[in-house]
Amino acid sequence: MKQSVIYQDIEGVGREKGRQEEGQSLVLRQLAHRFGKLPSVVHQRIKSLSLQQTEDLSIALLDITDLSALETWLQERL
Repeated sequence: MKQSVIYQDIEGVGREKGRQEEGQSLVLRQLAHRFGKLPSVVHQRIKSLSLQQTEDLSIALLDITDLSALETWLQERL
């Protein structure tokens, strides 16, 4: 069963979803550390990011200085 193409596809999707969720969780923890409690709308938007968008945000966080800049970044990508 482990060798079937369908199993490998399902396993790959699950692995990518796990990476996406872990990336979102890490970004949310970093943002909470920097800015304190995040508005629920910001939290929801981050949870809706794709894996690539989450990775992009993890880099952009180095330059984002306030919640307004974060909200602008999110609006431009969603």
